[in-house]
Amino acid sequence: MSYQQKYNTFRLTFPEFVYESYHYDVQSDGLHIAFRFRLNDNLIFEPTAFIPARLFYEYSLCKEQMDILVFNIGMVELISYWKAFCPPVVRVLPHGLSPKQVAFWKKLYYNGLGEFFYVNGIRATERNFMTIVADGTALQPCAFPMRAASQYIVPIGGGKDSVVTLDMLSQIGSPLPLVMNPRGATLECCRVAGFGRTDFIEIQRLIHPLLLDLNAKGALNGHTPFSAMLAFYTLLASALVGRPNIALSNESSANEATVVGSNVNHQYSKSLEFENDFRAYVSEFVSPSFNYFSFLRPLSELQIAMLFARLPQFHEVFRSCNVGSKQDVWCGHCAKCLFAFIILSPFLPIDKLMHIFGHNLLDDESLRIPFRQLTGLEPTKPFECVGTIAEVHTALRMFMLRNESAPLPLLLRDFAPSDESVPLHGLRSCSNLNAVELSLIESHVL
Repeated sequence: MSYQQKYNTFRLTFPEFVYESYHYDVQSDGLHIAFRFRLNDNLIFEPTAFIPARLFYEYSLCKEQMDILVFNIGMVELISYWKAFCPPVVRVLPHGLSPKQVAFWKKLYYNGLGEFFYVNGIRATERNFMTIVADGTALQPCAFPMRAASQYIVPIGGGKDSVVTLDMLSQIGSPLPLVMNPRGATLECCRVAGFGRTDFIEIQRLIHPLLLDLNAKGALNGHTPFSAMLAFYTLLASALVGRPNIALSNESSANEATVVGSNVNHQYSKSLEFENDFRAYVSEFVSPSFNYFSFLRPLSELQIAMLFARLPQFHEVFRSCNVGSKQDVWCGHCAKCLFAFIILSPFLPIDKLMHIFGHNLLDDESLRIPFRQLTGLEPTKPFECVGTIAEVHTALRMFMLRNESAPLPLLLRDFAPSDESVPLHGLRSCSNLNAVELSLIESHVL
């Protein structure tokens, strides 16, 4: 049975997905959150989240404030469970949604699942893939008093981008890291930056085991917009610590489609389009107190790599390989590892790169297909968070010039980088940055 046939059959079998409820409770060890989603009486999902207690949290948020934050987290959490069977109707029971809110969620679900639909060969349109029904009373936006209006929350993923943001913002304030489901690289990056185990915001998010069991038995599976889910959790974190500024580390490269000539983008929820939609939604339907933006948006991956190369204290601890994430290693054999190797190659010596990644990835025949994808010789880029095709060509051209006296590594022997250049100087405008933030970036890049 094809995935399209599965999709059609599942939608007939499971006509409705219900967001039944959410619950939260402050206990001595921290904030506990739970959601309840239902396909039928036998298939009920109850994912949870836990925010461990910290001395810098403020737990005096009122019910209206907590309701609007946690309810919206549930709206984005349900994506992971809806996609298993793709019911045509999503019924939201806790609260109502205006037509404008429904339009926001449908756009996020559809574009955030663009890779899921594409990889599984499922034909769906934004108009007909889902209907959201929410007949209850809508929540009203709240005000959230902020105690540290000039301070920042910085989500840390363990890769080079968030480290650059954290380091740069520390020069104009005291950024507070946020880590979801801590692992080796995220903890080590925080440690090197001077933050102990209880000095940052921690969010522990658990997927309900039933979903994993259903996936193993043939339910539909695929990529979901993780960054959108993180975005809604950061609002709760912002309210708990009284810091309105949430500084993401999404760069301009995230706007490029993964599938050439389409809107399918692995990084949709890191794109400027989503950032602007999210900011507008939050301001109108949650609270104007929050300021969510990407600090690195004016920069390309190449510029960020240049800045990261100047932070040797992080070179041994950063990781962004999804394959090796559980073991906290660079696997050295995937597209993400190859891209990280390439984008850093103009700025770090080859022996340093080989030390970080284990070997010369440009001399590895097993990486020829991901190399072709990264350089635009295949119809799709890798479904990973990687830079643009132009950036890859520019980085490789710079690498070849830097190492022109050495023999070419295997993957470059029959490759000619294009003449299209990505400047290391000159910034793209980003209306979501203030003058101080943009000036800080300019002082480092120019």
